[in-house]
Formats: sequence, C-alpha cells, structure tokens
Amino acid sequence: MLRLILQILAWLRGGSLNLLLIAGLILLVWGILSPVGTVIWWLGQSAETLGFKKNSPEILPPNESSPEARKSSPLNCYIIFLPGVGDFSGDELTPGEAFFLNHLVKSHPQCVAVGDIFPYSASNKSLGGQRWLAPFWRFAAQAKSGPIAADIFIKIRNLWRFAISLDYRYGFAYNQGIAHAIIERMNAQSPISANPQKPLQVILIGTSGGAQVALGATPYLKEWLKAEITVISVGGVFSGENGFAEADRIFHFRGTRDSIEDIGGIVFPTRWYWFATSPFNQARLQGRYAEAVSGPQKHDGDDGYFGENLADNGQKYVDITLDKINQLPVWSEGAAQRKD
Repeated sequence: MLRLILQILAWLRGGSLNLLLIAGLILLVWGILSPVGTVIWWLGQSAETLGFKKNSPEILPPNESSPEARKSSPLNCYIIFLPGVGDFSGDELTPGEAFFLNHLVKSHPQCVAVGDIFPYSASNKSLGGQRWLAPFWRFAAQAKSGPIAADIFIKIRNLWRFAISLDYRYGFAYNQGIAHAIIERMNAQSPISANPQKPLQVILIGTSGGAQVALGATPYLKEWLKAEITVISVGGVFSGENGFAEADRIFHFRGTRDSIEDIGGIVFPTRWYWFATSPFNQARLQGRYAEAVSGPQKHDGDDGYFGENLADNGQKYVDITLDKINQLPVWSEGAAQRKD
C-alpha cells in the first residue's frame, strides 16, 4: 500500500499537466454530483415546507416580543445582501461589503440589513460547515496567491450552485431553499409582522452570481410575503427568466471595467432584445427593469464594486456604489433623511 502511494506521489510530481487533468476530472464529477445536496435537502422537507399544502412558511416564529411591540415597529424594509461566487460563507462579508450595508442602513433607518445569507447552499450552510470538506475550503479561502490560487476552487464550486439555480430540473427546489433561508434570517434580524402598518418592502441586492440567486428566490418571496420586491444587481450575472415576472422593480449596475458582467447578456438568449416574449424583455418594456453604469469598478477585488481602493475622483469604489444605490427611487423614507 505504501509503495502504491509513493508511486502516485511520484507521478503527480511529473508535471503540471497531470495536476490539471486530475483537477479537470474532479471538477467534472463535482459538477455532475452538485445537485445531490439540493435533492437531499428537498427530500428532507415537510409537505408544508415544500408548498404541497397551501400554508405559507410561518412568518412569526415564537419569540419574546409581544404582538403590540411588533405592530408598532417602524421597520418595514429589509435589505437582503447576496454575495458573489468568491465568498466562503454568508456571514463573512468583506470589509467593503460590511461598510456598504452599515452605511445603507444608516441612510435608511426604516430598513434592517440581512447579510448572513450564503446563496450557494439551499440549506444556507457555509463551506466551513461541511463536515468532511471544511478543512479544504478553509485552506482554499486563505490561499489567494502563490503558484496555485486555491480559492479558484471556491469560485468553481459556487458556480455549480449558480447553475443549479438556473436549471429547470433542480432550480425550483434550490430557489425555494434560498427563499426559506431569507425569510428565516429576516425573522432573526427583526420579526416580520403579519399585519404591518406599512407595506412590507424587500430589497434584494446581489452581486455576481448572487443576483441570479436573488431573482430565483423572488417568486417564492413574492408569494409567501406578499411584499414589494426590488432586485438590485451590482455587476450581476443572470438569465432573463427567473424572477422578472414577479419582481416589482429590477435595477442592474455595471462597472466600466467589469468584463464578467457582460457574460449574462451574451450567453442567455432570454437577455437578447429580439427575444421579445422573454420575462426579461417584458419587464424592460414595461419599465420595471433599468440598467446603468455605476462607475469605473471592476467585477471584484480592491477596485471592485465594494473595493476600498481610491478611484481617480478620490472616492473609494464602495462609496461610488453606495451613492448610486442611494439615488434609486426605492427608498420611501430614507431619501429625505440622507439629505440632512
């Protein structure tokens, strides 16, 4: 047995081609098996959870606050942040992402931010929470430089989940799982009132693949919460199918140095303008979809949408993104207060 292991190690040292072939094979098998986790989660749910019964998910879980206290709460807006495919977990935001959410809530005090959603797991489990592979994922999250940037495996892994959200066979299960996770974390942050004094507003902000997952969850959030749903894509990559019929408004920002954002408009026929009947084009023609240049951002990194480097105008890139989103016509009470 030891001899066999030594032979394998000697072969692996033979050249990078062998490593690339093994990596390619692993990733191929990985992609084929990637829906398994979603299917297992799906099979473990109850009939009520799956939507086979008419009862929607419980909005108000047991807690210590009284119905009167919940009814009088000034909060009627939830900001849900869904990170990009390079993220390790939903509760480990980059400093720029945390800065962005904190300042967005300060500008709009009627809102509460939910920043602990991992959009690349139907059960909202971070990569560090996986029993067997957690050590590898922790290593990959830290190995962002050197001869082999191991964090590329995190991106590839999360891209497979992005693909599941799009898949017509598994997407409905995956997207329901994300919608349930969003409602659960909304309730944990601030209990959702069953009879709010003002219409409930849910603002989903997704970057990179998080935009597609936000759109995938939108139909279920719309059905279960009966809320006004706004989706804000920040350099997002998405198809033109899921969520566009149900979302009240969709805004898409793109940076002038972001070459990844273009992929969605190229590879998905539903995003092509001559596909006039697609949900994307219907939303665009109805005025529910709009897109704009956000600034000189790259797709990610220190010069990305949530980067903390300084742009040529002296502003941090994250500040430029924050200013653009603050100008959107979605803030009912925050617009007046941020001018103070």
